[in-house]
Amino acid sequence: MVSLGFSPCPNDTFIFYALANKKIDTEGIDLNLFIEDIETLNHLAMTKEIDVTKISCHAFCYLQDDYRFLRTGGALGRGCGPLVVARRAYKPADLNNKKIAIPGSLTTASLLLNLFSSALSIRPSSLVAMPFYKIIQSVSSGKVDAGLIIHESRFTYSEYGLKQIIDLGQWWEQETGLPIPLGGIIAKKSLGQITTRRIENLIRLSIKYSLLHREEVIPFIKRYSQELAEDAINKHIALYINDYTLDIGNEGESALNELLRRARNEDQ
Repeated sequence: MVSLGFSPCPNDTFIFYALANKKIDTEGIDLNLFIEDIETLNHLAMTKEIDVTKISCHAFCYLQDDYRFLRTGGALGRGCGPLVVARRAYKPADLNNKKIAIPGSLTTASLLLNLFSSALSIRPSSLVAMPFYKIIQSVSSGKVDAGLIIHESRFTYSEYGLKQIIDLGQWWEQETGLPIPLGGIIAKKSLGQITTRRIENLIRLSIKYSLLHREEVIPFIKRYSQELAEDAINKHIALYINDYTLDIGNEGESALNELLRRARNEDQ
């Protein structure tokens, strides 16, 4: 039995639909599914409680001794980064001494906010970790001054009267010229290379199945998504399912390595 974790966001349920529902031959590999918020998955990996899982690329900084980063199933791209939003049209410098909601300290979004803040000498008064789907409401209600949003929230924040303050993906691309490496799939090194390659191939086959059976996948996605509007779901999939999802490629590897390098420097 191999434990497999992925988040309830639309790109992950799209990727793993065929595997989760046995629409493809799993080649004798039995899977025990964990469908959890990305920060929960990060922590499950940190405690080595899960064999194969989606994680934030930031979290991989601390997991390289025990896990391999797979070439398929990741979330990388351009124009798809996390956003900082607020009720008022702040300038980035206005975030000094502000309370900002974040989707967990191990998320790539939080790392990017830290890198951006360090570069511009911005010092929020506090960073308040909470599940990603609670951030928009917390900003809208005034519990926090601003929020760092990911996943479906990128497509719905304006409906709550919120305004974009920073596009951290755009900042990353301008800084590095590289796509933004948000998340990826990792597998325990103890599984061995043969089993890991089989799992990697199964994930790729699962993605290809969903690409060929999009309408069939939608009800499964809606079962878990925080955003049920089909238009938002389709926009999410169009943005995060791309060539890098099937294979990270050389450019994706460069982006991941650059993120890990900057994370190490930030921790020093």
